[in-house]
Amino acid sequence: ALSARPQPKMAGAGRAWRAGALLLLPPPAWRLRAPGRAFGAAAGRAGGGGRLVLGAAFALGGGAGLCLAARQRLREHSAAELPSGSLQLTLYQYKTCPFCSKVRAFLDYHGLPYEIVEVNPIMRKEIKFSSYRKVPILLANAGSPLQLNDSSVIISAIKTYLISRRNSLEEIVSFYPPVKTVTEKGKEVMEYENKYWLMLDEKETKRVYPVKEVRVEEMKWRKWADDWLVHLISPNVYRTPKEALASFDYIVREGKFGTLEGLFAKYVGAVAMFFVSKRLKKRHNLRDDVREDLYEAVNEWVKAVGKNRLFMGGNQPNLADLAVYGVLRVMEGLEAFDDMMAHTKIQPWYQRMEKVIEQTGV
Repeated sequence: ALSARPQPKMAGAGRAWRAGALLLLPPPAWRLRAPGRAFGAAAGRAGGGGRLVLGAAFALGGGAGLCLAARQRLREHSAAELPSGSLQLTLYQYKTCPFCSKVRAFLDYHGLPYEIVEVNPIMRKEIKFSSYRKVPILLANAGSPLQLNDSSVIISAIKTYLISRRNSLEEIVSFYPPVKTVTEKGKEVMEYENKYWLMLDEKETKRVYPVKEVRVEEMKWRKWADDWLVHLISPNVYRTPKEALASFDYIVREGKFGTLEGLFAKYVGAVAMFFVSKRLKKRHNLRDDVREDLYEAVNEWVKAVGKNRLFMGGNQPNLADLAVYGVLRVMEGLEAFDDMMAHTKIQPWYQRMEKVIEQTGV
């Protein structure tokens, strides 16, 4: 283990995302599960549905670029001084965001206690302290308060800190500098240098990655989860009007909406995202039957893990395992998830991931 086992999470935090969901939807065909956890890579691009629909769409996790922004220090945020080496973490999230789900999977697997603040996707008052207005945001205190943005940067920085205590967390985060880039449509966004790298010295690197190929493989598949797998979620969970309504029903139930906000988001949002999903299918050059792309991607991952390993990380998951699991579990309880389990070879690996996180987490 990389660190001493922490004390249980504070009330209302941590695994709150697992609780209270079993009654929302009928159990999936393959087993009893909580319903889906977020649905979309690019949902934030929905147009014409008004602020409520856009807010709900952002709660789905957004698309490429929605979780990219400049790292910034948390201003005027006070936090208690902690014993040397300990971490105090607060995750600001949309429960239904696949990028947030990735971060939760990582924190849970490593047994790190953290509090969750669910953000209203429309007003976002919970993150008014930050000029960065997207999620996930992780507030971390390892002796001084710090704000981390972007799911992959969060994971790489915290993992580096757990392995190597030579540098402060603030110094580690500085190794992931933001860089302005311009999209094909001329929109300026912020990307991060090195976000799939762990900043380790030679000795630490050899301990974590015995051969170079192990590190290369992990980075490749982490990037694949962000650049490809996440883009298959929205077109699949909004594939039909019925599936779109089921997806938004869960979003409204599990998200932080007012009564009128929720009703509007559920019905107008479902219609809007059904049509948006068709545009996403075209944008990402998906087949008419988008399930086929999902099946192919999932089986590609299973093939990469191979028959001789429990996980891509060997006997324990690595960061690629946690990223892929975090993205896929956002569909739990929805038709797309059941179809994936029935028509691909992912189930044994997925069940192993569930079990190991339950065993190692708090």
